[in-house]
Amino acid sequence: MDLLEKFKQYIQKENLFQLKDRLLLAVSGGVDSAVLCELCKQAGFEFVIAHCNFQLRGDDSLRDEEFVTALAQKYNVPFYRKTFDTIAYARATKKSIEEAARDLRYEWFYSLIEDKKLPDNKKNGDLTDPSKARYILTAHHADDNIETVMMNFFRGTGITGLRGILPKQGRLIRPMLFARRYDLETFLKLNALEYVTDYTNLENEYTRNYFRNKIIPLVNESFPEATNNVLKNIQRFRETEILYQQSVETHKKKLLEYIGEEIHIPLLKLLKTEPLATVLYEIIKTVGFTAHQTDEAIGLLKSETGKYIESSTHRIIKNRNWLIISPRQTIEADNILIDENETEIVFKEGTLSMEKISKARFSMVNDPMFAQVDFKLIKFPLLLRKWKQGDYFYPLGMQKKKKLSRFFTDQKLSLTQKENAWVIEMDKKIIWVVGMRIDERFKIRESTQQIYSFVLR
Repeated sequence: MDLLEKFKQYIQKENLFQLKDRLLLAVSGGVDSAVLCELCKQAGFEFVIAHCNFQLRGDDSLRDEEFVTALAQKYNVPFYRKTFDTIAYARATKKSIEEAARDLRYEWFYSLIEDKKLPDNKKNGDLTDPSKARYILTAHHADDNIETVMMNFFRGTGITGLRGILPKQGRLIRPMLFARRYDLETFLKLNALEYVTDYTNLENEYTRNYFRNKIIPLVNESFPEATNNVLKNIQRFRETEILYQQSVETHKKKLLEYIGEEIHIPLLKLLKTEPLATVLYEIIKTVGFTAHQTDEAIGLLKSETGKYIESSTHRIIKNRNWLIISPRQTIEADNILIDENETEIVFKEGTLSMEKISKARFSMVNDPMFAQVDFKLIKFPLLLRKWKQGDYFYPLGMQKKKKLSRFFTDQKLSLTQKENAWVIEMDKKIIWVVGMRIDERFKIRESTQQIYSFVLR
Protein backbone atom coordinates (compact mmCIF):
# COMPACT_ATOMS: atom_id res chain seq x y z
CA MET A 1 0.00 0.00 0.00
CA ASP A 2 1.46 3.38 -0.94
CA LEU A 3 1.86 6.33 1.42
CA LEU A 4 -1.20 8.18 0.11
CA GLU A 5 -3.55 5.29 0.90
CA LYS A 6 -1.99 4.85 4.35
CA PHE A 7 -2.43 8.59 4.90
CA LYS A 8 -6.14 8.50 4.06
CA GLN A 9 -6.70 5.34 6.11
CA TYR A 10 -4.94 6.83 9.15
CA ILE A 11 -7.09 9.94 8.99
CA GLN A 12 -10.20 7.80 8.87
CA LYS A 13 -9.05 5.38 11.58
CA GLU A 14 -8.18 8.16 14.03
CA ASN A 15 -11.19 10.25 12.97
CA LEU A 16 -8.95 13.27 12.49
CA PHE A 17 -11.09 15.37 10.13
CA GLN A 18 -13.53 15.12 7.21
CA LEU A 19 -13.11 15.80 3.50
CA LYS A 20 -15.24 18.94 3.81
CA ASP A 21 -12.99 20.44 6.50
CA ARG A 22 -10.64 23.26 5.49
CA LEU A 23 -7.11 22.77 6.86
CA LEU A 24 -4.29 25.08 7.92
CA LEU A 25 -0.94 23.46 7.10
CA ALA A 26 2.13 24.52 9.12
CA VAL A 27 4.88 24.44 6.50
CA SER A 28 8.60 25.02 7.09
CA GLY A 29 9.68 23.94 3.61
CA GLY A 30 11.56 20.83 4.69
CA VAL A 31 10.96 17.24 3.56
CA ASP A 32 8.20 16.55 6.08
CA SER A 33 6.01 19.57 5.37
CA ALA A 34 6.61 19.34 1.61
CA VAL A 35 5.25 15.78 1.72
CA LEU A 36 2.31 16.87 3.88
CA CYS A 37 1.30 19.47 1.28
CA GLU A 38 1.44 16.95 -1.55
CA LEU A 39 -0.48 14.29 0.39
CA CYS A 40 -3.25 16.77 1.18
CA LYS A 41 -3.36 17.85 -2.46
CA GLN A 42 -3.54 14.29 -3.81
CA ALA A 43 -6.11 13.30 -1.18
CA GLY A 44 -8.35 16.15 -2.29
CA PHE A 45 -8.32 18.23 0.92
CA GLU A 46 -8.77 22.00 0.84
CA PHE A 47 -5.98 23.77 2.69
CA VAL A 48 -4.13 27.02 3.34
CA ILE A 49 -0.43 27.33 4.19
CA ALA A 50 1.19 29.16 7.12
CA HIS A 51 4.92 29.74 7.52
CA CYS A 52 6.95 31.07 10.47
CA ASN A 53 10.22 32.95 10.00
CA PHE A 54 12.02 32.73 13.35
CA GLN A 55 15.05 34.73 12.12
CA LEU A 56 17.46 32.20 13.57
CA ARG A 57 19.46 31.24 10.46
CA GLY A 58 20.19 34.50 8.68
CA ASP A 59 19.73 34.36 4.91
CA ASP A 60 18.51 30.76 5.12
CA SER A 61 15.44 31.88 7.06
CA LEU A 62 14.55 34.27 4.24
CA ARG A 63 15.27 31.56 1.66
CA ASP A 64 12.82 29.21 3.42
CA GLU A 65 10.14 31.89 3.48
CA GLU A 66 10.56 32.52 -0.25
CA PHE A 67 10.44 28.77 -0.96
CA VAL A 68 7.17 28.31 0.96
CA THR A 69 5.74 31.38 -0.78
CA ALA A 70 6.45 29.67 -4.10
CA LEU A 71 4.99 26.42 -2.76
CA ALA A 72 1.71 28.16 -1.94
CA GLN A 73 1.66 29.61 -5.46
CA LYS A 74 2.31 26.14 -6.90
CA TYR A 75 -0.73 24.73 -5.11
CA ASN A 76 -2.69 27.95 -5.66
CA VAL A 77 -3.71 28.21 -2.00
CA PRO A 78 -3.85 31.12 0.47
CA PHE A 79 -0.54 31.78 2.20
CA TYR A 80 0.16 33.45 5.56
CA ARG A 81 3.58 34.29 6.94
CA LYS A 82 4.82 35.71 10.23
CA THR A 83 8.27 36.95 11.24
CA PHE A 84 9.30 36.57 14.89
CA ASP A 85 12.11 38.02 16.96
CA THR A 86 12.60 34.65 18.60
CA ILE A 87 15.83 35.45 20.44
CA ALA A 88 14.35 38.56 22.08
CA TYR A 89 11.24 36.61 23.10
CA ALA A 90 13.37 33.80 24.56
CA ARG A 91 15.37 36.28 26.62
CA ALA A 92 12.29 38.12 27.83
CA THR A 93 10.52 34.92 28.89
CA LYS A 94 13.69 33.12 30.06
CA LYS A 95 12.91 30.16 27.81
CA SER A 96 15.12 28.11 25.54
CA ILE A 97 15.10 28.92 21.82
CA GLU A 98 13.21 25.66 21.21
CA GLU A 99 10.51 26.51 23.74
CA ALA A 100 10.24 30.10 22.54
CA ALA A 101 9.81 29.07 18.90
CA ARG A 102 7.19 26.47 19.82
CA ASP A 103 5.19 28.97 21.88
CA LEU A 104 5.33 31.64 19.20
CA ARG A 105 4.27 29.43 16.33
CA TYR A 106 1.37 27.70 18.05
CA GLU A 107 0.00 30.95 19.43
CA TRP A 108 0.02 32.36 15.90
CA PHE A 109 -1.43 29.22 14.30
CA TYR A 110 -4.37 29.26 16.70
CA SER A 111 -4.93 32.94 16.02
CA LEU A 112 -5.15 32.15 12.31
CA ILE A 113 -7.96 29.67 12.73
CA GLU A 114 -9.81 31.79 15.29
CA ASP A 115 -9.42 35.42 14.16
CA LYS A 116 -11.80 36.79 11.58
CA LYS A 117 -9.60 39.62 10.38
CA LEU A 118 -6.00 39.28 9.20
CA PRO A 119 -3.47 41.63 7.61
CA ASP A 120 -3.82 42.10 3.86
CA ASN A 121 -1.22 39.81 2.29
CA LYS A 122 -1.02 41.59 -1.06
CA LYS A 123 2.15 39.82 -2.13
CA ASN A 124 0.22 36.61 -2.47
CA GLY A 125 -2.86 38.16 -4.03
CA ASP A 126 -5.20 36.36 -1.63
CA LEU A 127 -7.38 37.80 1.09
CA THR A 128 -9.16 34.57 2.03
CA ASP A 129 -10.21 34.53 5.65
CA PRO A 130 -8.36 31.54 7.21
CA SER A 131 -10.70 31.50 10.19
CA LYS A 132 -12.70 29.12 8.03
CA ALA A 133 -9.87 26.61 8.46
CA ARG A 134 -11.06 24.15 11.06
CA TYR A 135 -7.83 22.41 12.01
CA ILE A 136 -4.08 23.05 12.24
CA LEU A 137 -1.98 20.29 10.63
CA THR A 138 1.70 19.76 11.41
CA ALA A 139 4.07 17.36 9.65
CA HIS A 140 5.19 15.36 12.72
CA HIS A 141 5.90 11.74 11.82
CA ALA A 142 6.75 8.49 13.60
CA ASP A 143 10.45 9.30 14.05
CA ASP A 144 9.53 12.62 15.70
CA ASN A 145 7.37 10.63 18.09
CA ILE A 146 10.21 8.23 18.90
CA GLU A 147 12.50 11.17 19.67
CA THR A 148 9.85 12.83 21.82
CA VAL A 149 9.24 9.73 23.92
CA MET A 150 12.95 9.12 24.46
CA MET A 151 13.54 12.75 25.46
CA ASN A 152 10.59 12.62 27.85
CA PHE A 153 11.87 9.40 29.39
CA PHE A 154 15.31 10.82 30.17
CA ARG A 155 13.93 14.22 31.18
CA GLY A 156 11.58 12.61 33.68
CA THR A 157 7.91 12.23 32.89
CA GLY A 158 4.67 10.54 33.79
CA ILE A 159 2.70 8.15 31.64
CA THR A 160 1.54 11.06 29.47
CA GLY A 161 5.08 11.73 28.31
CA LEU A 162 5.63 8.09 27.42
CA ARG A 163 2.65 7.91 25.08
CA GLY A 164 4.26 10.62 22.97
CA ILE A 165 2.57 12.91 20.50
CA LEU A 166 -1.15 12.36 19.98
CA PRO A 167 -2.59 12.43 16.45
CA LYS A 168 -5.32 14.82 17.60
CA GLN A 169 -5.45 17.33 20.43
CA GLY A 170 -8.42 19.61 20.03
CA ARG A 171 -7.91 21.44 16.74
CA LEU A 172 -4.26 20.43 16.38
CA ILE A 173 -3.76 17.44 14.06
CA ARG A 174 -0.67 15.32 13.24
CA PRO A 175 -1.86 13.13 10.36
CA MET A 176 1.54 11.57 9.52
CA LEU A 177 2.44 9.90 12.82
CA PHE A 178 1.98 6.51 11.17
CA ALA A 179 4.87 7.14 8.71
CA ARG A 180 8.61 6.72 9.19
CA ARG A 181 11.06 9.28 7.87
CA TYR A 182 12.25 6.95 5.11
CA ASP A 183 8.61 6.58 3.92
CA LEU A 184 8.44 10.35 3.45
CA GLU A 185 11.77 10.48 1.65
CA THR A 186 10.64 7.73 -0.72
CA PHE A 187 7.38 9.57 -1.47
CA LEU A 188 9.33 12.78 -2.01
CA LYS A 189 11.54 11.17 -4.65
CA LEU A 190 8.69 9.37 -6.42
CA ASN A 191 6.79 12.63 -6.77
CA ALA A 192 9.87 14.74 -7.59
CA LEU A 193 9.05 17.20 -4.81
CA GLU A 194 11.33 20.11 -4.06
CA TYR A 195 12.25 21.09 -0.51
CA VAL A 196 14.78 23.11 1.47
CA THR A 197 17.34 21.77 3.92
CA ASP A 198 17.77 23.18 7.40
CA TYR A 199 21.49 22.79 8.14
CA THR A 200 20.84 23.17 11.89
CA ASN A 201 19.22 19.71 11.82
CA LEU A 202 22.74 18.33 11.55
CA GLU A 203 23.96 20.28 14.58
CA ASN A 204 23.59 18.93 18.11
CA GLU A 205 23.05 22.22 19.91
CA TYR A 206 19.34 21.53 20.32
CA THR A 207 18.12 18.62 22.44
CA ARG A 208 16.04 16.98 19.72
CA ASN A 209 18.92 17.04 17.24
CA TYR A 210 21.23 15.50 19.82
CA PHE A 211 18.85 12.58 20.31
CA ARG A 212 18.26 12.26 16.56
CA ASN A 213 21.91 12.38 15.53
CA LYS A 214 23.69 10.81 18.51
CA ILE A 215 21.60 8.93 21.06
CA ILE A 216 19.21 6.98 18.84
CA PRO A 217 21.91 5.78 16.38
CA LEU A 218 24.00 4.55 19.32
CA VAL A 219 21.02 2.67 20.78
CA ASN A 220 20.28 1.12 17.39
CA GLU A 221 23.81 -0.28 17.24
CA SER A 222 23.06 -2.52 20.23
CA PHE A 223 19.32 -2.93 19.64
CA PRO A 224 18.55 -2.83 15.90
CA GLU A 225 14.79 -3.04 16.55
CA ALA A 226 14.85 -0.30 19.20
CA THR A 227 12.90 2.33 17.25
CA ASN A 228 10.27 -0.16 16.10
CA ASN A 229 9.90 -1.32 19.70
CA VAL A 230 9.46 2.25 20.87
CA LEU A 231 6.67 2.73 18.31
CA LYS A 232 4.91 -0.38 19.58
CA ASN A 233 5.30 0.87 23.15
CA ILE A 234 3.81 4.22 22.19
CA GLN A 235 0.59 2.48 21.16
CA ARG A 236 0.58 0.43 24.36
CA PHE A 237 1.13 3.53 26.46
CA ARG A 238 -1.67 5.39 24.67
CA GLU A 239 -4.06 2.65 25.79
CA THR A 240 -2.45 2.43 29.23
CA GLU A 241 -2.90 6.18 29.71
CA ILE A 242 -6.65 5.85 29.19
CA LEU A 243 -6.87 3.40 32.10
CA TYR A 244 -4.42 5.49 34.11
CA GLN A 245 -6.43 8.70 33.71
CA GLN A 246 -9.63 6.90 34.66
CA SER A 247 -7.99 5.83 37.91
CA VAL A 248 -6.56 9.30 38.57
CA GLU A 249 -9.99 10.88 38.11
CA THR A 250 -11.47 8.41 40.60
CA HIS A 251 -8.87 9.45 43.19
CA LYS A 252 -9.46 13.15 42.50
CA LYS A 253 -13.19 12.81 43.05
CA LYS A 254 -12.53 11.23 46.45
CA LEU A 255 -9.85 13.71 47.54
CA LEU A 256 -10.47 17.17 46.14
CA GLU A 257 -12.82 19.75 47.56
CA TYR A 258 -13.22 22.93 45.48
CA ILE A 259 -13.79 26.05 47.56
CA GLY A 260 -13.85 29.21 45.48
CA GLU A 261 -10.54 29.41 43.60
CA GLU A 262 -8.87 26.91 45.94
CA ILE A 263 -8.50 23.14 46.16
CA HIS A 264 -8.63 21.59 49.63
CA ILE A 265 -7.28 18.08 50.26
CA PRO A 266 -7.84 16.25 53.60
CA LEU A 267 -4.52 14.90 54.88
CA LEU A 268 -5.90 11.72 56.40
CA LYS A 269 -7.48 10.64 53.12
CA LEU A 270 -4.41 11.64 51.15
CA LEU A 271 -2.03 9.69 53.40
CA LYS A 272 -4.08 6.54 52.82
CA THR A 273 -3.93 6.96 49.04
CA GLU A 274 -1.87 4.48 47.04
CA PRO A 275 0.27 5.21 45.11
CA LEU A 276 0.62 8.51 46.98
CA ALA A 277 3.39 10.16 44.94
CA THR A 278 1.76 9.43 41.60
CA VAL A 279 -1.70 10.65 42.60
CA LEU A 280 -0.32 13.78 44.27
CA TYR A 281 1.78 14.61 41.20
CA GLU A 282 -1.25 14.28 38.93
CA ILE A 283 -3.09 16.74 41.17
CA ILE A 284 -0.38 19.38 41.50
CA LYS A 285 0.95 19.32 37.92
CA THR A 286 -2.25 21.03 36.75
CA VAL A 287 -1.25 24.17 38.70
CA GLY A 288 2.34 24.46 37.53
CA PHE A 289 4.25 22.13 39.85
CA THR A 290 6.91 19.84 38.39
CA ALA A 291 7.53 16.15 38.98
CA HIS A 292 10.61 17.11 40.99
CA GLN A 293 8.42 19.08 43.45
CA THR A 294 6.32 16.03 44.31
CA ASP A 295 8.69 15.02 47.13
CA GLU A 296 8.48 18.55 48.55
CA ALA A 297 4.68 18.35 48.46
CA ILE A 298 4.79 14.98 50.27
CA GLY A 299 7.09 16.58 52.85
CA LEU A 300 4.34 19.08 53.66
CA LEU A 301 2.06 16.29 54.85
CA LYS A 302 3.95 15.92 58.14
CA SER A 303 5.19 19.49 58.45
CA GLU A 304 3.83 22.17 60.75
CA THR A 305 0.96 24.46 59.83
CA GLY A 306 1.99 27.35 57.62
CA LYS A 307 4.67 25.55 55.63
CA TYR A 308 4.29 25.83 51.87
CA ILE A 309 5.84 25.35 48.44
CA GLU A 310 5.29 27.42 45.30
CA SER A 311 4.92 27.12 41.56
CA SER A 312 4.80 30.10 39.21
CA THR A 313 1.04 30.46 39.77
CA HIS A 314 0.08 28.65 43.00
CA ARG A 315 1.06 27.75 46.53
CA ILE A 316 0.46 24.49 48.36
CA ILE A 317 -0.07 25.34 52.02
CA LYS A 318 -0.17 22.97 54.99
CA ASN A 319 -3.00 24.15 57.23
CA ARG A 320 -3.80 21.84 60.11
CA ASN A 321 -5.30 18.68 58.63
CA TRP A 322 -5.49 20.02 55.09
CA LEU A 323 -3.34 20.74 52.08
CA ILE A 324 -4.63 23.86 50.38
CA ILE A 325 -3.74 24.68 46.78
CA SER A 326 -4.24 28.41 46.47
CA PRO A 327 -3.58 30.97 43.70
CA ARG A 328 -0.60 33.23 44.35
CA GLN A 329 -2.75 36.13 43.19
CA THR A 330 -4.15 36.91 46.63
CA ILE A 331 -7.30 38.61 45.36
CA GLU A 332 -8.47 35.15 44.23
CA ALA A 333 -7.37 33.17 47.30
CA ASP A 334 -9.14 32.28 50.52
CA ASN A 335 -5.89 31.23 52.24
CA ILE A 336 -3.00 33.70 52.00
CA LEU A 337 0.43 33.38 53.55
CA ILE A 338 2.03 36.43 55.18
CA ASP A 339 5.83 36.41 55.27
CA GLU A 340 7.84 38.60 57.60
CA ASN A 341 9.09 40.82 54.78
CA GLU A 342 5.62 41.53 53.34
CA THR A 343 4.17 44.98 53.94
CA GLU A 344 0.88 44.86 52.02
CA ILE A 345 -1.59 42.26 50.80
CA VAL A 346 -4.64 42.87 48.63
CA PHE A 347 -7.39 40.33 49.25
CA LYS A 348 -11.14 40.01 48.81
CA GLU A 349 -12.07 42.24 51.76
CA GLY A 350 -9.60 45.05 51.15
CA THR A 351 -5.93 45.89 51.63
CA LEU A 352 -4.02 44.64 54.66
CA SER A 353 -0.87 46.58 55.63
CA MET A 354 1.74 45.23 58.02
CA GLU A 355 4.53 47.04 59.85
CA LYS A 356 7.04 46.27 62.60
CA ILE A 357 7.65 49.27 64.89
CA SER A 358 9.71 49.89 68.00
CA LYS A 359 8.10 50.61 71.36
CA ALA A 360 9.55 54.14 71.25
CA ARG A 361 7.53 54.88 68.09
CA PHE A 362 4.42 53.10 69.27
CA SER A 363 1.12 54.78 70.05
CA MET A 364 -2.05 52.84 70.85
CA VAL A 365 -4.83 53.07 68.26
CA ASN A 366 -8.39 52.36 69.36
CA ASP A 367 -9.88 51.31 66.04
CA PRO A 368 -11.16 47.81 65.08
CA MET A 369 -9.46 48.19 61.66
CA PHE A 370 -6.10 48.23 63.49
CA ALA A 371 -4.48 45.31 65.30
CA GLN A 372 -1.32 45.79 67.37
CA VAL A 373 0.39 42.75 68.87
CA ASP A 374 3.66 41.77 70.53
CA PHE A 375 6.15 41.00 67.76
CA LYS A 376 8.17 38.51 69.80
CA LEU A 377 5.08 36.28 70.04
CA ILE A 378 4.74 36.13 66.26
CA LYS A 379 6.14 33.22 64.26
CA PHE A 380 6.09 33.46 60.46
CA PRO A 381 4.55 32.68 58.06
CA LEU A 382 1.14 33.81 59.23
CA LEU A 383 -2.02 32.67 57.51
CA LEU A 384 -4.77 35.07 56.44
CA ARG A 385 -7.89 33.01 55.77
CA LYS A 386 -11.64 32.90 55.94
CA TRP A 387 -12.98 31.72 59.29
CA LYS A 388 -14.59 28.30 59.55
CA GLN A 389 -16.84 26.43 61.94
CA GLY A 390 -14.92 25.24 65.00
CA ASP A 391 -12.57 28.23 65.10
CA TYR A 392 -12.06 29.78 68.52
CA PHE A 393 -9.88 32.43 70.12
CA TYR A 394 -9.38 34.27 73.40
CA PRO A 395 -11.01 37.69 72.87
CA LEU A 396 -8.93 40.59 74.20
CA GLY A 397 -9.70 41.09 77.90
CA MET A 398 -10.96 37.52 78.41
CA GLN A 399 -9.19 34.51 79.91
CA LYS A 400 -11.55 31.95 78.42
CA LYS A 401 -11.74 30.86 74.83
CA LYS A 402 -14.81 31.56 72.73
CA LYS A 403 -15.93 30.02 69.47
CA LEU A 404 -16.05 32.49 66.64
CA SER A 405 -19.61 31.50 65.79
CA ARG A 406 -20.67 32.59 69.33
CA PHE A 407 -18.52 35.71 69.16
CA PHE A 408 -20.20 36.74 65.89
CA THR A 409 -23.62 36.23 67.45
CA ASP A 410 -22.64 38.40 70.42
CA GLN A 411 -21.44 41.07 68.00
CA LYS A 412 -24.83 40.90 66.24
CA LEU A 413 -23.23 40.22 62.84
CA SER A 414 -25.52 39.64 59.89
CA LEU A 415 -25.30 36.42 57.89
CA THR A 416 -23.40 38.24 55.13
CA GLN A 417 -20.93 39.72 57.63
CA LYS A 418 -20.30 36.27 59.08
CA GLU A 419 -19.73 34.79 55.65
CA ASN A 420 -17.15 37.48 54.86
CA ALA A 421 -15.21 37.27 58.13
CA TRP A 422 -11.45 36.59 57.98
CA VAL A 423 -8.83 35.70 60.59
CA ILE A 424 -5.07 35.82 60.87
CA GLU A 425 -3.70 32.58 62.28
CA MET A 426 -0.33 31.36 63.51
CA ASP A 427 0.35 27.74 64.38
CA LYS A 428 -3.36 26.98 64.95
CA LYS A 429 -3.81 30.13 67.08
CA ILE A 430 -5.93 33.01 65.87
CA ILE A 431 -4.09 36.32 66.32
CA TRP A 432 -6.79 38.65 65.01
CA VAL A 433 -10.39 38.35 63.91
CA VAL A 434 -9.83 40.85 61.13
CA GLY A 435 -11.56 44.15 61.66
CA MET A 436 -12.97 43.06 65.05
CA ARG A 437 -10.68 41.95 67.89
CA ILE A 438 -7.23 40.55 68.64
CA ASP A 439 -6.50 37.51 70.76
CA GLU A 440 -5.62 38.10 74.44
CA ARG A 441 -2.53 35.88 74.11
CA PHE A 442 -0.86 38.29 71.65
CA LYS A 443 -1.57 41.63 73.34
CA ILE A 444 1.10 44.22 74.04
CA ARG A 445 2.59 44.04 77.56
CA GLU A 446 5.00 46.10 79.66
CA SER A 447 7.84 43.83 78.52
CA THR A 448 7.03 44.29 74.82
CA GLN A 449 9.92 45.83 72.86
CA GLN A 450 8.61 45.62 69.30
CA ILE A 451 5.07 45.83 68.00
CA TYR A 452 3.64 44.26 64.88
CA SER A 453 0.82 46.33 63.44
CA PHE A 454 -1.94 45.32 61.00
CA VAL A 455 -4.19 47.86 59.26
CA LEU A 456 -7.23 46.95 57.18
CA ARG A 457 -8.34 49.49 54.60
